[in-house]
Amino acid sequence: FLSLADARRRGFVIKMKLNIAFPATGCQKLIEVDDERKLQAFFDKRISAEVAGDSLGDDWKGYRFRITGGNDKQGFPMKQGVLTNGRVRLLLSKGHSCYRPRRTGERKRKSVRGCIVDAAMSVLSLVVVQKGEQEIPGLTDKTIPRRLGPKRVGKIRKLFNLEKADDVRQYVVRRPMPEKEGRKPKSKAPKIQRLVTPVVLQRKRARVALKKNRANKKRDDAAEYAKLLAMRLKEAKERKMERRRSSSMRKSQ
Repeated sequence: FLSLADARRRGFVIKMKLNIAFPATGCQKLIEVDDERKLQAFFDKRISAEVAGDSLGDDWKGYRFRITGGNDKQGFPMKQGVLTNGRVRLLLSKGHSCYRPRRTGERKRKSVRGCIVDAAMSVLSLVVVQKGEQEIPGLTDKTIPRRLGPKRVGKIRKLFNLEKADDVRQYVVRRPMPEKEGRKPKSKAPKIQRLVTPVVLQRKRARVALKKNRANKKRDDAAEYAKLLAMRLKEAKERKMERRRSSSMRKSQ
């Protein structure tokens, strides 16, 4: 792997593609940068680090990006948690990034790149976390409607920047259905997951009350059983004493 100093010494031209995504509009833009001074702000940064976009030019003034990944010049992907700027071989299994198992329980040793950016990167994936002053053509000037919106309450709130008091049901992304002749246009909406409604709270109260009633019944049954057991033991003891008295009286006669 060539370091930045080695690349400069050998006279290599440092080029990097930046794949910039803007989740608010659903657009993304691929730009190619061959100026080392513009890329200097990204070097030695890790995945999930935030970088100011002022170094890319006046058009990007005020923008802030978050690094989400990338590939080196041989196509190997960056992996979060590997604290190096080189390439390593890791034994990966189900649930790990950069690997998709083909069989149940399969593990495989794969080459991945560390999570630190350097001059050997070919493509760097960025997400806009703060919009700047100017509009970027093809990124912020148009909106691509989402075919499928989020279902979970927290993700809907995060997408539309809602407060807890806002009604999430008014912001569900509806999907129009193909129109048929002579029928009204229809649309589909996903069922919202983890939505707290009065019915949900009522069912929760019912579950809690049922749990309390079971605990109380169990405690009362245990007390009643202990009382009955003590009474039976007392009766057995009295019968035993009665038998002893009767046997002693017979012996005395």
